[in-house]
Amino acid sequence: MTSDSAARQRGDRRTAALARAVEDGLLGPHAPVIGLLDVDGVLAAVEALHKAFGGPAPVRHTFAAKACGLVPVLRLLADAGMGCEVASPGELEQALAAGFTYDRLVFDSPAKTVQELEFALAHGIAINLDNFQEMARVDRLLSGREASGPIGLRVNPQVGAGAIGAMSTATATSKFGVALRDPGAVDAVIEAFERRPWLNRLHAHVGSQGCPLPLIAEGIRAAYELAERINTRLGRARITGIDIGGGLPVNFADEDDRPTYADYVAELREAAPGLFDGRYTLVTEFGRSLLAKSGTIGTVVEYTKSAGGRRIAVTHAGAQVATRTVFMPGSWPLRVGVFDASGRPKQGPAEIVDIAGPCCFAGDLTASARELPAVEPGDVVALYDTGAYYFSSHFSYNSLPRPAVYGYRTGADGQVRFAPVREAQSVRGVVEESGLAQADNLVALRTE
Repeated sequence: MTSDSAARQRGDRRTAALARAVEDGLLGPHAPVIGLLDVDGVLAAVEALHKAFGGPAPVRHTFAAKACGLVPVLRLLADAGMGCEVASPGELEQALAAGFTYDRLVFDSPAKTVQELEFALAHGIAINLDNFQEMARVDRLLSGREASGPIGLRVNPQVGAGAIGAMSTATATSKFGVALRDPGAVDAVIEAFERRPWLNRLHAHVGSQGCPLPLIAEGIRAAYELAERINTRLGRARITGIDIGGGLPVNFADEDDRPTYADYVAELREAAPGLFDGRYTLVTEFGRSLLAKSGTIGTVVEYTKSAGGRRIAVTHAGAQVATRTVFMPGSWPLRVGVFDASGRPKQGPAEIVDIAGPCCFAGDLTASARELPAVEPGDVVALYDTGAYYFSSHFSYNSLPRPAVYGYRTGADGQVRFAPVREAQSVRGVVEESGLAQADNLVALRTE
């Protein structure tokens, strides 16, 4: 199947799922915003990733839990043969609950506590250390013992920023890793490996959305060349693994998958061919690229109005689910689809319209000045390519509840089957989460 036909089929499945969600009452007046995840689309992305990295080099592909920390999604990925990269105690517990074994985990975080390091060391979880102070902390925790799992050091190749500064992690002043171009840094890294037999990996991650493939490859090449230098210096293969991170950018402009994992690997092979010859175990940490294009947020249009000659459609999906798009629309634009109240794609002449969310500030717009079919109250607006970060990283502005999320598959007969991933949060749940059980405590403190 070509990538074009796969993209078309994904679009057809999404259209069928939206119609069925409306028909079944999963999306409508009593559930005005939901998330939908195309299971077959996710599995196809996993398959493409594994296929692209086929070759003599052993590879452990891990999913970056931050991209979608929902246990059923993580379990699907575990069942599909993925490992999991975690960067917090919450993500670690989600991954364990999803069924990932300790040996399939990678623990990254620039602020690991002693307790977190102790847990990872005790269970053989792969760790990427962020700095020399953390390395000294592990020295004390191990006290001469051998480590039970791989331990790496994150380095910052300082190759520069992509189009989105906040997503670029290999800038001159990035908070992540050991900055290799700083004076004395490379010598300090080499010395660290000379003194610590338990240190056996290097980790580099250049960035994610907005970083072009040549920039990513340049950063990975720097890590590979450093590994070669260290192993040559020590006269043996001390570094046995290189964690190359993730960061494949996603095309949010249309349905196509580009760049592909095959494009990514081709760029790496040109920049650092020795990376793939089998001497190093490779670790990847892809997140957004595995899920984004398989996700959709569907929301009911509550009102339409005009202001200053601009049509506005007020929906129930705004900054609480599309936080990055609302606050950085130029960097995180989303495609928008319009469906009628029965869930069927709308046709007809286009009009210029803003798609607004429910949050109480003027900038709560998920799309501005878009040419779309005429939008009316009761219609459904779909925000495409939202499978990563959007419905899984809720922003609790205005105490808006988290929406329900459903996975779906479409059979050969065109019938859509749904599986709940996360129940909708109730308003009562929002109140309880905001300290209901402690409601009287401040008044009691005042009157003591």
